[in-house]
Amino acid sequence: MFDKLSAVEDRFMEIEGKLADPSLADRPDEFRRLSKEHSSLQEIVDEYRIYRNLKNEIASNKEMLVENDAEISAMAKEELKILEPQLEPVSKKLQLLLLPQDPNDQKNILLEIRAGAGGEEAALFAGEMYGMYKKFAERQGWKVELISCSQAEKGGYKEIIGMIEGNKVFSRMKFEAGVHRVQRVPETEAMGRVHTSTITVAVLPEAEEFDLKINPADLKIDVFRSGGSGGQSVNTTDSAVRITHIPTGVVVNCQDERSQLKNKDKAMKILRSRILEAEQAKLDKEHSDSRRAMVGTGDRSERIRTYNFPQGRLTDHRIGFNSHALPDIMQGHVEELFDALQTHYQAEALKQAGYAQS
Repeated sequence: MFDKLSAVEDRFMEIEGKLADPSLADRPDEFRRLSKEHSSLQEIVDEYRIYRNLKNEIASNKEMLVENDAEISAMAKEELKILEPQLEPVSKKLQLLLLPQDPNDQKNILLEIRAGAGGEEAALFAGEMYGMYKKFAERQGWKVELISCSQAEKGGYKEIIGMIEGNKVFSRMKFEAGVHRVQRVPETEAMGRVHTSTITVAVLPEAEEFDLKINPADLKIDVFRSGGSGGQSVNTTDSAVRITHIPTGVVVNCQDERSQLKNKDKAMKILRSRILEAEQAKLDKEHSDSRRAMVGTGDRSERIRTYNFPQGRLTDHRIGFNSHALPDIMQGHVEELFDALQTHYQAEALKQAGYAQS
């Protein structure tokens, strides 16, 4: 473990030297990459230095235990009582920090929510889930921007896509990808029967331009007039944009802005992220076979989580997590759930890495 930590510190110091080079200002892409890597290593280097200082202080005090001076020996013994208990938690944190990092953990995300089984009720729940994530994100100090949406006739959304920007957004949100099932009595249900509906959630790391170079010749860009629900025109100019990436067949539509330029910019953000996710899927089967594998088909049997409104209960089926604070959760208070998911997957990763668990 210490060989790894020493190598990480060496790399950290090497990056600091490069960032201090004034000529780097002429290479903005390289500056951004180095800055991100520096930021990702900062925590582990800080923790390693704390650990190393603790080890040195403990070793120094143990040497003083054999001094002939009884007063010095007694002081060393008292110091060890304070220092030694600090060592284990720092060691455990270092083990977690040494686990292979998902290269996307530092990234912003595209959050895509779609109504699945259940028709209008699924669309209503899709809107509520977007609201839940939005409230959570805003409390973290993250920026949330609506990118695209398709409204359903009776409220809610057939599809809603948002960009969430902030510190380590993907690392916190990535476990939300999958099928979410809701059980409740719809407002239109006269007999009071509980209905089951589903939505799908996809969490795509934002692909920045230096992550993925797209040849403009591979793009087919169409502009058309935006349309509202019922086919009514909401714009008298050709501001809506459809971009097709010819090599992969990925198609993105965006018509929420009145400006064609803004719609094109938003569409390109979605396109880059979808293409990057697909490329990463080919390289890493564990991460995701494809974008569809992330969300499944929306079938009820593929659920990762159930929101049972009559009982006020949320259940995450992957880790056996249960909470009876569903109303609070729907207001964005999901910290306990997210912490439980992160702890579970970290523990599994530690086992795979061969670290002994106490």
